[in-house]
Amino acid sequence: MIRSELVQKLGEQNEGLSPREVEAIVATFFDSITRRLAENGRVELRGFGAFSTRPRDARDGRNPRTGDAVAVDAKRVPYFKPGKEMRARLNV
Repeated sequence: MIRSELVQKLGEQNEGLSPREVEAIVATFFDSITRRLAENGRVELRGFGAFSTRPRDARDGRNPRTGDAVAVDAKRVPYFKPGKEMRARLNV
């Protein structure tokens, strides 16, 4: 499901909200998660899962076009761990 499909689905289930209001709610939700992860925090949605970040060490990579070695800086990457209820629903 992509973002526009999520907005459409939420709009169908909440007819009292305008499409702009639904879009604002979805944007606020995603922005809040992103902001918390940028602060090196964790976001847990009970029954769904938890978002966090994990560190990646610096390493030597390769340019796929030329094959030349390229230095890749250390960074943090997003990580999602599904909750127990989600895993149970997926593995029925």
